[in-house]
Amino acid sequence: MHLCTVYASEMHNGFMNKRDRQQKILSLIQAKPVGTQGDLRALLESAGVPATQSSVSRDLEELGVVKHHGHYTLPRTNGAAVRGLLSLDQAGDSLVIARTIPGLASAVAVEIDAAAIAEIVGTIAGEDTIFIAVRSAKDQRPAIKQIWDLFGNHG
Repeated sequence: MHLCTVYASEMHNGFMNKRDRQQKILSLIQAKPVGTQGDLRALLESAGVPATQSSVSRDLEELGVVKHHGHYTLPRTNGAAVRGLLSLDQAGDSLVIARTIPGLASAVAVEIDAAAIAEIVGTIAGEDTIFIAVRSAKDQRPAIKQIWDLFGNHG
């Protein structure tokens, strides 16, 4: 049983490191021009966030980061769909399901997490779906409204 506990802990730490790394990537590319994955990896390392070139490459793809005029950036346009969010639906008493453009669920989940919406306990992102846990059934509608507001669309 101890081995299972150790494995679960490592898996949790790996997930948290990825989420932290992706959040740091977003803040770094918004703070200053970053032109290469090598530069981004070096900035992450100097900020105390361990990263390999392959993990940085996967993160950039998952976050929907693109190169514009030689620097990494997030696509900036109006509307939730352009930023990846397509729909939000209630599921059960404490879950909201978000559908995204394929490949952008992680980027959308990172934005939702960074917004620190009080009703939201946490998110789990797949390829095009995010499970958003809320505190209670009464928190579902306020959470959905705040997520739409975050993405500039009122659902």
